Amino acid sequence: MKFYDWGGAPNPRRVAMFIKEKGLDIETIDVGAKGARLSDDYLAAGAHRLVPALELDDGSTLLGEAMAICRYLEALYPEPPLMGTDLLDRARVDMWERRADMEGIGAVGELFRNSHPAFEGRGLPGRAERIEQIPELIERGRARVGWFFEKFDAQIGDHEFVTGSRFTIADITAFCATGFAIKVCKVQIPESCGNFQRWFDAVSTRPSVL
Repeated sequence: MKFYDWGGAPNPRRVAMFIKEKGLDIETIDVGAKGARLSDDYLAAGAHRLVPALELDDGSTLLGEAMAICRYLEALYPEPPLMGTDLLDRARVDMWERRADMEGIGAVGELFRNSHPAFEGRGLPGRAERIEQIPELIERGRARVGWFFEKFDAQIGDHEFVTGSRFTIADITAFCATGFAIKVCKVQIPESCGNFQRWFDAVSTRPSVL
C-alpha cells in the first residue's frame, strides 16, 4: 500500500497518526508542492484533487477520505482498536469523531481557506476553477473553533480521552483540528478550557505525534 500525505494538513495527518498508532509500515508519499499546492503529477492522477489517499496493493484501487481509509485499516488490523470495542462504544466513538470533524476540522478549514494568502481563489477544496475567499467567514470560522474547544472541554471533563479511558480516532481528529488551529490559524485554547488543554498536552506526547 501507499499513503499519499501532504505535510501538516489536518486531514492527511489524521490518517498518518492512525497508521502510527496501529504500528503499521506503509509507504508514505508527500504530494505537496510549492505555493501550498498539490503536485501536478498527483492532481493528474485523479484522487478527486484531494488528500489523503491510500493506494492498495493492486495498484489501481485508490481510497480517499480520512475516515474511509481509517475504517479500511481498522478492519484489516483490528489491534489496537481505535474505533470502539463493542456496539455502544463504536457508536460513541463515531459520534464524537464526527463532531470533531464537522466542528473542529470544518471550523479550521473555513478560517484557513478564507484568510490565507496562498489560498486566494481557492476558497473550496478539490476544485480546479477559481473560487473566491469570503472574508466574512474568517470571524465565523474563528468563533466556530472556540465553540469546538468549549464543547470538547465539557465532554472530556475528568476523563483521560474524548470518549473515556481509551485513545480513539475521536482523539486523533480532535487533536489534528486543534494542532492546526494553534500552529497555522493562531487560535489558542482559552484558559477557561483547562480540561481540553490537559488533554491536548497529554496527546502531544504520544509517539504518533512526535
